Amino acid sequence: MQMKHLIIFALVGMVALLGFNLINGNQREKDREVVISDAGSEQSPDTVLPNTDDVESGSVDVASQPLGKQPKAILDNATAKNRSRRKQTRNV
Repeated sequence: MQMKHLIIFALVGMVALLGFNLINGNQREKDREVVISDAGSEQSPDTVLPNTDDVESGSVDVASQPLGKQPKAILDNATAKNRSRRKQTRNV
């Protein structure tokens, strides 16, 4: 194969990959918009978050917490359990 054929083949391949990338990227942007709009419609402003006192007492399941609050809920739950154990050992 001659050098000019290789260069032409490489340029055609790069253009094809660029076109595919643009089409695929545009489709992903549309998918993101759909996901964002679906997520926004699922959350209603009437959603009631559990009271932090309930989380500290351990009466609320950590999995029911919003994803952003789960680490805090886990720590609060562990802290509440630790405090109750300390109180029990002091009372004995």
